[in-house]
Amino acid sequence: MSVEVTYFVHGTTIDNETNKCTGWVGGELSELGIKQSKELINQIDGKWFDVIIASDLKRAVDSARLTWIDREILQDSRLRECNLGKKTLADESAVIYEEHIDIPFEDGECMKDVEKRISDLVKYLKENYDGKKVALVAHRAPQLAFEVIANNKNWEQALEEDWRKKKAWKPGWVYVV
Repeated sequence: MSVEVTYFVHGTTIDNETNKCTGWVGGELSELGIKQSKELINQIDGKWFDVIIASDLKRAVDSARLTWIDREILQDSRLRECNLGKKTLADESAVIYEEHIDIPFEDGECMKDVEKRISDLVKYLKENYDGKKVALVAHRAPQLAFEVIANNKNWEQALEEDWRKKKAWKPGWVYVV
Protein backbone atom coordinates (compact mmCIF):
# COMPACT_ATOMS: atom_id res chain seq x y z
CA MET A 1 0.00 0.00 0.00
CA SER A 2 1.60 3.28 -1.09
CA VAL A 3 0.73 6.79 -2.19
CA GLU A 4 2.86 9.11 -4.31
CA VAL A 5 2.83 12.52 -2.66
CA THR A 6 4.15 15.59 -4.43
CA TYR A 7 4.74 18.30 -1.86
CA PHE A 8 4.53 21.94 -2.90
CA VAL A 9 5.33 24.88 -0.65
CA HIS A 10 2.98 27.84 -0.73
CA GLY A 11 3.99 30.95 -2.64
CA THR A 12 6.02 33.73 -1.06
CA THR A 13 4.09 35.81 1.46
CA ILE A 14 4.35 39.40 2.60
CA ASP A 15 5.63 38.00 5.91
CA ASN A 16 8.33 36.00 4.07
CA GLU A 17 9.48 39.15 2.33
CA THR A 18 9.77 40.97 5.67
CA ASN A 19 11.52 38.01 7.37
CA LYS A 20 8.60 37.20 9.68
CA CYS A 21 7.46 33.70 10.59
CA THR A 22 3.71 33.47 10.08
CA GLY A 23 2.99 30.27 12.05
CA TRP A 24 -0.75 29.67 12.36
CA VAL A 25 -1.74 33.14 11.11
CA GLY A 26 -3.35 32.94 7.67
CA GLY A 27 -0.79 35.05 5.81
CA GLU A 28 -1.17 36.96 2.56
CA LEU A 29 0.63 36.05 -0.63
CA SER A 30 2.85 38.82 -1.95
CA GLU A 31 2.84 39.83 -5.62
CA LEU A 32 5.74 37.43 -6.10
CA GLY A 33 3.82 34.64 -4.33
CA ILE A 34 0.81 35.17 -6.57
CA LYS A 35 3.05 35.04 -9.64
CA GLN A 36 4.86 31.91 -8.37
CA SER A 37 1.54 30.14 -7.71
CA LYS A 38 0.11 30.99 -11.13
CA GLU A 39 3.30 29.87 -12.89
CA LEU A 40 3.66 26.60 -10.97
CA ILE A 41 1.16 24.75 -13.17
CA ASN A 42 3.48 25.32 -16.16
CA GLN A 43 6.50 24.05 -14.23
CA ILE A 44 4.97 20.67 -13.40
CA ASP A 45 4.38 19.71 -17.04
CA GLY A 46 0.70 18.90 -16.67
CA LYS A 47 1.33 16.19 -14.07
CA TRP A 48 -2.02 14.77 -12.98
CA PHE A 49 -3.00 14.45 -9.32
CA ASP A 50 -5.96 12.41 -8.15
CA VAL A 51 -6.49 14.84 -5.28
CA ILE A 52 -5.06 18.19 -4.21
CA ILE A 53 -4.93 18.92 -0.49
CA ALA A 54 -3.77 22.18 1.06
CA SER A 55 -3.18 23.28 4.60
CA ASP A 56 -6.21 25.17 5.84
CA LEU A 57 -4.11 28.31 6.34
CA LYS A 58 -4.94 31.08 3.85
CA ARG A 59 -1.53 31.31 2.16
CA ALA A 60 -1.55 27.61 1.26
CA VAL A 61 -5.19 27.58 0.10
CA ASP A 62 -4.64 30.71 -2.01
CA SER A 63 -1.51 29.19 -3.57
CA ALA A 64 -3.32 25.97 -4.46
CA ARG A 65 -6.32 27.79 -5.93
CA LEU A 66 -4.06 29.96 -8.09
CA THR A 67 -2.18 26.91 -9.37
CA TRP A 68 -5.14 24.58 -9.98
CA ILE A 69 -7.86 27.06 -10.89
CA ASP A 70 -10.26 24.41 -12.19
CA ARG A 71 -9.77 21.76 -9.50
CA GLU A 72 -11.32 21.14 -6.11
CA ILE A 73 -8.88 21.92 -3.31
CA LEU A 74 -9.39 19.97 -0.10
CA GLN A 75 -8.17 21.60 3.12
CA ASP A 76 -6.59 19.73 6.01
CA SER A 77 -5.45 21.29 9.28
CA ARG A 78 -2.87 18.51 9.77
CA LEU A 79 -0.81 20.28 7.08
CA ARG A 80 -0.56 23.49 9.11
CA GLU A 81 2.80 25.05 9.84
CA CYS A 82 4.24 24.46 13.29
CA ASN A 83 2.33 26.47 15.89
CA LEU A 84 4.94 29.02 16.92
CA GLY A 85 2.92 30.22 19.89
CA LYS A 86 4.39 33.46 21.22
CA LYS A 87 6.93 33.49 18.36
CA THR A 88 4.14 33.92 15.78
CA LEU A 89 5.06 36.82 13.48
CA ALA A 90 8.50 37.09 15.10
CA ASP A 91 11.57 37.80 13.01
CA GLU A 92 12.81 34.56 11.44
CA SER A 93 16.13 34.93 13.28
CA ALA A 94 14.22 34.41 16.55
CA VAL A 95 12.47 31.23 15.35
CA ILE A 96 14.99 28.42 15.64
CA TYR A 97 13.34 25.12 14.76
CA GLU A 98 16.43 23.19 15.84
CA GLU A 99 15.74 24.26 19.45
CA HIS A 100 12.18 22.97 19.24
CA ILE A 101 12.46 19.39 18.05
CA ASP A 102 11.23 18.06 21.42
CA ILE A 103 10.49 21.28 23.30
CA PRO A 104 7.42 23.20 22.15
CA PHE A 105 7.55 26.88 21.31
CA GLU A 106 6.01 28.77 24.24
CA ASP A 107 2.22 28.28 23.87
CA GLY A 108 2.87 26.32 20.66
CA GLU A 109 4.16 23.02 19.29
CA CYS A 110 7.46 21.27 18.68
CA MET A 111 8.62 19.52 15.52
CA LYS A 112 7.62 16.12 16.89
CA ASP A 113 4.06 17.42 17.32
CA VAL A 114 4.07 18.29 13.61
CA GLU A 115 5.45 14.82 12.87
CA LYS A 116 2.50 13.25 14.75
CA ARG A 117 0.04 15.28 12.65
CA ILE A 118 1.76 14.29 9.42
CA SER A 119 1.94 10.62 10.48
CA ASP A 120 -1.82 10.75 10.98
CA LEU A 121 -2.23 12.36 7.55
CA VAL A 122 -0.04 9.67 5.95
CA LYS A 123 -2.24 6.97 7.52
CA TYR A 124 -5.31 8.73 6.10
CA LEU A 125 -3.73 9.00 2.65
CA LYS A 126 -2.83 5.28 2.63
CA GLU A 127 -6.36 4.32 3.66
CA ASN A 128 -8.07 6.59 1.13
CA TYR A 129 -5.69 7.09 -1.79
CA ASP A 130 -3.73 3.84 -2.13
CA GLY A 131 -2.02 3.74 -5.52
CA LYS A 132 -2.94 7.36 -6.24
CA LYS A 133 -1.00 10.57 -6.82
CA VAL A 134 -1.63 13.32 -4.29
CA ALA A 135 -0.54 16.96 -4.39
CA LEU A 136 -0.03 18.69 -1.05
CA VAL A 137 0.39 22.44 -0.63
CA ALA A 138 1.70 23.49 2.74
CA HIS A 139 4.59 24.82 4.80
CA ARG A 140 8.12 24.23 6.06
CA ALA A 141 7.59 22.09 9.17
CA PRO A 142 5.17 19.63 7.54
CA GLN A 143 7.57 19.16 4.63
CA LEU A 144 10.40 18.47 7.05
CA ALA A 145 8.14 15.93 8.77
CA PHE A 146 7.78 14.18 5.39
CA GLU A 147 11.58 14.07 5.19
CA VAL A 148 11.59 12.38 8.61
CA ILE A 149 8.75 9.95 7.85
CA ALA A 150 9.28 9.09 4.17
CA ASN A 151 13.05 9.44 3.92
CA ASN A 152 13.94 8.01 7.34
CA LYS A 153 15.85 11.08 8.45
CA ASN A 154 16.07 12.26 12.02
CA TRP A 155 14.98 15.80 12.80
CA GLU A 156 18.51 17.09 13.02
CA GLN A 157 19.24 15.80 9.50
CA ALA A 158 15.99 17.12 8.07
CA LEU A 159 16.63 20.57 9.50
CA GLU A 160 20.29 20.62 8.45
CA GLU A 161 19.49 19.53 4.88
CA ASP A 162 16.46 21.82 4.49
CA TRP A 163 16.48 23.17 0.91
CA ARG A 164 15.61 26.63 2.25
CA LYS A 165 19.11 26.99 3.69
CA LYS A 166 20.57 26.66 0.19
CA LYS A 167 17.67 28.41 -1.57
CA ALA A 168 17.24 25.23 -3.62
CA TRP A 169 13.51 25.50 -4.37
CA LYS A 170 12.03 23.22 -6.99
CA PRO A 171 8.50 22.67 -8.30
CA GLY A 172 7.56 19.83 -5.99
CA TRP A 173 9.24 17.17 -3.85
CA VAL A 174 8.07 13.59 -4.33
CA TYR A 175 7.60 11.24 -1.39
CA VAL A 176 6.28 7.69 -1.54
CA VAL A 177 4.45 6.80 1.66
